[in-house]
Amino acid sequence: MSREEAESSCVGRRLRPSGGYRNLRSFQVATLIYDATASFCARFLDKRSRTVDQMVQAARSGRQNIAEGSRASAASSQTELRLVNVARASLDELLLDYEDFLRQRGLRAWTKDDPEAQAVRELGRKDRTDRPDPSDPTDLFGPYAPWLASNNPESVANALICLIHQANYLLNRQIASLEQAFIEDGGYTERLAAARVAHRAERATPVDAPACPRCGAPMSLRTARKGVAAGAQFWGRSAYPECKGTRPVAP
Repeated sequence: MSREEAESSCVGRRLRPSGGYRNLRSFQVATLIYDATASFCARFLDKRSRTVDQMVQAARSGRQNIAEGSRASAASSQTELRLVNVARASLDELLLDYEDFLRQRGLRAWTKDDPEAQAVRELGRKDRTDRPDPSDPTDLFGPYAPWLASNNPESVANALICLIHQANYLLNRQIASLEQAFIEDGGYTERLAAARVAHRAERATPVDAPACPRCGAPMSLRTARKGVAAGAQFWGRSAYPECKGTRPVAP
């Protein structure tokens, strides 16, 4: 078996999927912010200033922590949440740097109703095929080039502020989704324990156990722990909560 086949086989057995971060909209926007920040600092800031390193590192941290969180998701929900929150905090830091740049130089900050801000936001609502082409190293900014490649630092900074707000909105939704999934399904350790219990229970499942109406796997006798039916037996799946199929026990 080749290394690629072995890795594919291992991925197929994972309790939780991981990776796939390149398809996350938050990662795509964070990558655009990172590339544009490196360009902005090289063109408009004194290379000897500590601010240059701080801004580039904050932009990089936003992008890298989204990717690291996605990779960590297979083994730890809490680690994934922590890293995505770090990405969010890094972009907040970068947002303040761009706001400071405009304020300290007496440059105009776009309001949400400015035509320029609306145009940048509208691009963000379009299909991801409208984003920069990752296979083309010369296409760093895609349709955002009129602002991000501009020689006017005011336009570049304002466009980046719009993009950071967009990325933070996406990360807020991502964090809320991860929190809800953790509340409902637990973390990796809990799932691993549940899978072990399910495996042992299914090996001991009676021959005449019915098939699950949801997934078709053999069911196990279980006892309700709470509710009006507490203490009563029913057919259920040991793989709960991954499968929530149930059947009543025939009298």
